[in-house]
Amino acid sequence: MSSARVTPATAPVTRTPVALPDPTETYGQDAEWCVVRTEGRWREVRFHDYAEIFAVPGLYERLFYDILECRSPATIAGMLGEAIGEAGGDPTELRVLDLGAGNGIMGEELRGLGAAAVVGVDILSEAADAAGRDRPTVYDDYFVVDMTGLDTTESAALERHRFNCLTCVAALGFADIPPAAFRAGYNLIAPGGWVAFNIKEDFLDDADRSGFADLIARSVDEGRLELRL
Repeated sequence: MSSARVTPATAPVTRTPVALPDPTETYGQDAEWCVVRTEGRWREVRFHDYAEIFAVPGLYERLFYDILECRSPATIAGMLGEAIGEAGGDPTELRVLDLGAGNGIMGEELRGLGAAAVVGVDILSEAADAAGRDRPTVYDDYFVVDMTGLDTTESAALERHRFNCLTCVAALGFADIPPAAFRAGYNLIAPGGWVAFNIKEDFLDDADRSGFADLIARSVDEGRLELRL
C-alpha cells in the first residue's frame, strides 16, 4: 500500500503530438490505440495502457478530453450533485472514495461540488504519481492498492476515512476494475451513502460475461442500490 497527502501545484498542459489511426478502421474499445511522439520518436500506445499515458504530463487530458471529448467526470459529478439536492442532502458532507482515481480529474469535479473529503484509490503507482504531479491539492489521501486483495492494514486505513460516497468514473469494464474491486469499494461506504459511476451499456445486458450486469441487477433487486437517475 502507498498513501500520500498532496501539496499545491498546477496541472500541466502538454503539446505532445498525438495521431490517431485511420478513422475508417474499427476497433473494440479495449483495443483502441494512438501514436505519441515523445523523446524524438513516435510510439504506439493503447488507450488502456494507463501507466504509459500517465507518465507523460498532460497526455491523459490531451488524448481523452481534448481529442476524444470525454465528459464523464463532469457529467457524473453533475448528476450526483443533482440527486443529492433532490434528496435534500448537502454535497459538503460527502466523504468520497474515488475508485480508479487516475490523475485526479474526477476528484477535481468532486472538489467543485464542495465535498468535505476526497480520497483516491488506484492500483497503479503511476496514477498516484500523476495525481501528485498534476492535481496535488485534490486528494486528502491517495492509496495504491489492489481492492480485490486488501490486507488488514489497508482495510483499516481506508475505513478510518468513514466514506459515505463511492465514485468510479471511466474505469469499469475491460478488466480495469473487476466486479470484486467495485464490490470492495462499495462495502466501505456507510449505509445510506451515495454511489456514482458510469459503465458501457454492453456490460449491463444479458450477454455480459464480466459479472457487472449480475452484480448491479442483484444489488438493485436486493435493495442494496436504489437508482436515482
